[in-house]
Amino acid sequence: MSEQTPSAGSLADTGTSRGWRAAFPPAQWLPGYRPQWLVNDAVAGVTLAAYGIPVSLAYASLAGLPPQYGIYCYLVGGLFYALFGSSRQLAIGPTSAISMLVGVTVAGMAGGDPARWADIAALTALVMALMCVIAWLLRLSSLVNFISETILLGFKAGAALTIAMTQLPKLFGVKGGGEGFFERIVILWGQLPDTNPTVLSFGLAALAVLLLGEKLLPGRPVALAVVIVSIIALSLTPLAERGFSIVGALPQGLPDFRAPGLRAVDVDGVIPLAFACLLLAYVESVSAARTLAQAHGYEIDARQELLGLGAANLAAAFCQAYPVAGGLSQSSVNDKAGARTPLALVFASATIGLCLLYLTGLLANLPNVVLAAIVLVAVKGLINVGELRHVWRVSRYEFSVSMVAFAGVLLLGILKGVMLAVVVSMLMLIRRAAQPHVAFLARVPGMRAYSDMVRNPDNEAVPGALVFRVEASLLYFNVEHVRDVVWQKVRAAAEPLKLVVCDLSATPNADMAAARMLGALHAELQRAGIALRLVAAHAAVRDILRAEGLEELVGYFGRRISVADVIEAFQGGAQTTAPRDPA
Repeated sequence: MSEQTPSAGSLADTGTSRGWRAAFPPAQWLPGYRPQWLVNDAVAGVTLAAYGIPVSLAYASLAGLPPQYGIYCYLVGGLFYALFGSSRQLAIGPTSAISMLVGVTVAGMAGGDPARWADIAALTALVMALMCVIAWLLRLSSLVNFISETILLGFKAGAALTIAMTQLPKLFGVKGGGEGFFERIVILWGQLPDTNPTVLSFGLAALAVLLLGEKLLPGRPVALAVVIVSIIALSLTPLAERGFSIVGALPQGLPDFRAPGLRAVDVDGVIPLAFACLLLAYVESVSAARTLAQAHGYEIDARQELLGLGAANLAAAFCQAYPVAGGLSQSSVNDKAGARTPLALVFASATIGLCLLYLTGLLANLPNVVLAAIVLVAVKGLINVGELRHVWRVSRYEFSVSMVAFAGVLLLGILKGVMLAVVVSMLMLIRRAAQPHVAFLARVPGMRAYSDMVRNPDNEAVPGALVFRVEASLLYFNVEHVRDVVWQKVRAAAEPLKLVVCDLSATPNADMAAARMLGALHAELQRAGIALRLVAAHAAVRDILRAEGLEELVGYFGRRISVADVIEAFQGGAQTTAPRDPA
């Protein structure tokens, strides 16, 4: 471990702490804090603030809120995550996908009332925080696994294009409009003749600088430099008279501490919105936190991340902000700037607070086209073309599932796209569980071992015998599929069968429905003059099969009986015998 990276001995491992220390990570890392890290955390915090301020302004516009609301997200989100989160480098703030999700969904709830819009956004953060705490109490951290990486890949690509379409009108200096992705394209196409060439040139120049800075100066606050230069340009030159839309003066001072002015029962649809935000926030936050933790040689607590996100969003709800999450881009900035502990987030919040108190007037002449350029560069990273190509090469099925999520976001919008991604993920799990692979086995040449005939075509089939292996648990919702697959193979046999062997070595669990299916299969095969034998069942599976009386029907199936034993006995015309297991 390098000097720059906190070692396991210097910072306590979150996985070994118990009691209140497990729920309050500063009690784990503060005792081992080294004084020389203070400078690193301070520099990282100031750098993160410099990165976060222009980005948060841009993301607030995506959420349909005044620019300062994005800054409030960074101000309080990171501060409260530092108290309860388990990652040492994760940075918390608004993200592009959640901002867009809030913006397009709240638009239909607010009825054009800006005050109600802000209250619904804050209420969403509050409901999300409560969901996080409930999930933490019920130990539901495994919910991150219910959205597959493949689904998330397609969703992010669709969200990136959707977000980009909301920013392109600002880049061209036109009004834009429309509700869905394709409607926005049509409207923008019709408005292209009205493009403001000065605004477009300015925006393209900002885009070019941001892209070059991302490539040549990774982790540096290039966006802040672009913001400063653009403000100076509009303040000191006649450019402001060429049709630029500007941010305007931001309210000076810290946000008021107050509860959202609405209740969940007052807003139809806020609970699904909060749940969708929770899924996106948790998946993105845990993924980013794990990536950084692996790079620094420690582990995060996935359950504790729920509490960290809950605290961050609770603070956001009471400080006029909207749902926040951890993102890989801002976390990478924090990490590369030298962050050693979550104290960097405290320094970032302090820096942002000072800016809100004394420097908000400087942002008045910031052109909106620059914010659009910042968003466009940020969402570019959501489209992972290389990974999509990899999925295409590895599994066309997985690629098609990813494209379902991609198309769902473009056709249905981000909120419904998230819900579709969840449904598709669940259907994938159900489909795989309901239709497990049934391998038909044959003898490996020169050995007593048996393996899948499809994968090993040189294997030697046993005349008059069929051997199959179910490569999953046998449960009530998949037993009929297994039975049908076996019967199809029996009927398709080139010669009459005398024996069917069921290898249960790859079946960790079975229920009563499975036992009864095997009993029914035995009866059907027996009527056709075919014997059924069971081999290699695990202890728990043997127990339930014996309790259902299968051993009296098909014969002894103790753990010492193998496929080779049964086949050799069949070929020798003898019954397979072996000492009975005590269990």
